Amino acid sequence: MSNVKLNKEEYNTALDEVRRYFVQEREEELGELQGKLLLDFMLEKIGPAIYNQAISDMQKFLSERIDDMYEYMR
Repeated sequence: MSNVKLNKEEYNTALDEVRRYFVQEREEELGELQGKLLLDFMLEKIGPAIYNQAISDMQKFLSERIDDMYEYMR
Protein backbone atom coordinates (compact mmCIF):
# COMPACT_ATOMS: atom_id res chain seq x y z
CA MET A 1 0.00 0.00 0.00
CA SER A 2 1.31 3.42 -0.89
CA ASN A 3 1.06 6.30 1.48
CA VAL A 4 -2.35 7.21 2.85
CA LYS A 5 -4.28 9.89 0.98
CA LEU A 6 -6.59 12.34 2.72
CA ASN A 7 -9.08 14.64 1.08
CA LYS A 8 -8.41 18.37 1.41
CA GLU A 9 -10.64 18.85 4.46
CA GLU A 10 -9.18 15.84 6.30
CA TYR A 11 -5.64 16.93 5.42
CA ASN A 12 -6.22 20.47 6.69
CA THR A 13 -7.79 19.16 9.91
CA ALA A 14 -4.85 16.81 10.46
CA LEU A 15 -2.41 19.64 9.75
CA ASP A 16 -4.16 21.85 12.30
CA GLU A 17 -3.96 19.02 14.86
CA VAL A 18 -0.24 18.48 14.27
CA ARG A 19 0.47 22.19 14.62
CA ARG A 20 -1.74 22.43 17.72
CA TYR A 21 0.05 19.44 19.29
CA PHE A 22 3.42 21.11 18.88
CA VAL A 23 2.17 24.30 20.52
CA GLN A 24 0.42 22.55 23.42
CA GLU A 25 2.86 19.73 24.14
CA ARG A 26 6.21 21.07 23.00
CA GLU A 27 5.66 24.82 23.23
CA GLU A 28 6.91 25.13 19.65
CA GLU A 29 5.16 26.73 16.74
CA LEU A 30 5.38 24.94 13.44
CA GLY A 31 5.01 26.99 10.31
CA GLU A 32 2.58 25.73 7.71
CA LEU A 33 5.36 24.29 5.54
CA GLN A 34 6.99 22.54 8.52
CA GLY A 35 3.62 21.11 9.55
CA LYS A 36 2.89 19.89 6.01
CA LEU A 37 6.30 18.23 5.72
CA LEU A 38 5.83 16.47 9.06
CA LEU A 39 2.27 15.39 8.24
CA ASP A 40 3.31 14.12 4.79
CA PHE A 41 6.14 12.15 6.40
CA MET A 42 3.79 10.60 8.96
CA LEU A 43 1.21 9.71 6.29
CA GLU A 44 3.89 8.09 4.15
CA LYS A 45 5.78 6.21 6.87
CA ILE A 46 3.15 5.47 9.53
CA GLY A 47 -0.12 5.68 7.59
CA PRO A 48 0.19 2.31 5.83
CA ALA A 49 0.78 0.45 9.12
CA ILE A 50 -2.29 2.08 10.67
CA TYR A 51 -4.34 1.33 7.55
CA ASN A 52 -3.23 -2.32 7.51
CA GLN A 53 -4.05 -2.71 11.21
CA ALA A 54 -7.51 -1.23 10.65
CA ILE A 55 -8.14 -3.67 7.79
CA SER A 56 -6.94 -6.58 9.94
CA ASP A 57 -9.18 -5.50 12.83
CA MET A 58 -12.18 -5.20 10.53
CA GLN A 59 -11.54 -8.62 8.98
CA LYS A 60 -11.40 -10.18 12.44
CA PHE A 61 -14.58 -8.36 13.51
CA LEU A 62 -16.49 -9.42 10.39
CA SER A 63 -15.25 -13.00 10.67
CA GLU A 64 -16.51 -13.16 14.26
CA ARG A 65 -19.90 -11.74 13.24
CA ILE A 66 -20.19 -14.29 10.42
CA ASP A 67 -19.31 -17.09 12.85
CA ASP A 68 -21.98 -15.77 15.21
CA MET A 69 -24.51 -15.71 12.38
CA TYR A 70 -23.76 -19.33 11.42
CA GLU A 71 -23.93 -20.40 15.04
CA TYR A 72 -27.34 -18.75 15.37
CA MET A 73 -28.59 -20.57 12.26
CA ARG A 74 -27.71 -24.01 13.66
